[in-house]
Amino acid sequence: MSGGGVIRGPAGNNDCRIYVGNLPPDIRTKDVEDVFYKYGAIRDIDLKNRRGGPPFAFVEFEDPRDAEDAVYGRDGYDYDGYRLRVEFPRSGRGGRGGVGGGVGAPRGRYGPPSRRSEYRVIVSGLPPSGSWQDLKDHMREAGDVCYADVFRDGTGVVEFVRKEDMTYAVRKLDNTKFRSHEVGLSF
Repeated sequence: MSGGGVIRGPAGNNDCRIYVGNLPPDIRTKDVEDVFYKYGAIRDIDLKNRRGGPPFAFVEFEDPRDAEDAVYGRDGYDYDGYRLRVEFPRSGRGGRGGVGGGVGAPRGRYGPPSRRSEYRVIVSGLPPSGSWQDLKDHMREAGDVCYADVFRDGTGVVEFVRKEDMTYAVRKLDNTKFRSHEVGLSF
């Protein structure tokens, strides 16, 4: 019926909602729509562009399959020099903070199950404020990251899709600095 555009309506279920991070500071709602309209009908775009923090958005599609396609097609996409992070939200209410659960407890991720891999790197020297998203973004310089997590003791784990990417990460990213936290990493 319509040739794209944002359809406003009641909030749908969380399977249709995706998180978009690492957006440029001058991003507009229309720009976000332009990146995602080709994946299907968009119900809503909630752009959060607060002072002092990097902008991010939640995009809600009419169909959960469109949301899944958008995550697959746009995660890691280069938008004006910014590598977008596109994933399903980690909680049903759109909240993104905090470290959840006890030791070994699930972290409250929703959406499709994370891909896992045997090509694993253990990272140490992470700051207390370091998030799994920051770690994943940093390690993407080495290749295709399929899983990342951080722990309270300053360590983290990163899993790569390909063995070559894991090997490259160990060779090239050992003792590098987090862009956002300026803390050295060692493997």
